[in-house]
Amino acid sequence: MIARFSSASLCFWILLSCFPGQLLSADVTLDSVSIFKTHEWFKAKPTVYFQCKGENKTVLPDVKEAHVIYEFKGQESWQPLTNFSSEKCKRCGFYEEDTVNSDDVFEEWEFCPSDFSGSDGRYTRINDKEFNATFHCPECVHLSADSNSAPAAHKEKKGMHAALIIAITVIVFIIFILVLVAAYKYWLKKKREQEQARFLKLFEDGDDIEDELELGNVL
Repeated sequence: MIARFSSASLCFWILLSCFPGQLLSADVTLDSVSIFKTHEWFKAKPTVYFQCKGENKTVLPDVKEAHVIYEFKGQESWQPLTNFSSEKCKRCGFYEEDTVNSDDVFEEWEFCPSDFSGSDGRYTRINDKEFNATFHCPECVHLSADSNSAPAAHKEKKGMHAALIIAITVIVFIIFILVLVAAYKYWLKKKREQEQARFLKLFEDGDDIEDELELGNVL
């Protein structure tokens, strides 16, 4: 059991070391937003917020009127909107709180670091019927550039890592099989020794009985 656990731990460690993934910390702030309509039936001011799946929602306290462009400095107390820690996309969107039913959705989309392809680190999201928003993420530009300009040597190195992982996994599996075979052979050997010892004991007990019978006949 210990050998199996050690082998699995070794393989897991090798996987992590060979494929660590490109990690970063890229804050996304909101530069500007304009909503084209509100979803409230009454004349109450809407509560608009931004949220990514699995994260807390960020309320935009100033956004209250349709067809008004709200601009921000990126230093507001509610900024940043979210943070990218890898190249993986997030499911995000703009929403409006609803006092009666479930919250209304302006739009949900796959928000990715690669969206910030411009040199200024900005990305504009437009929904013709709902809103127009511009986001800012300077760190995302570097990530996108690095991922798009990965050299062939890096890809070759990853291929070598994959081959190394496969080779080590096979070796660990073979060692595990050899350990099982050795343990089975040892068990068979001990079993034969026990059977031989039991047979010798029975033979010795038989000799003792014969000696006692011969002694009785003499008397």
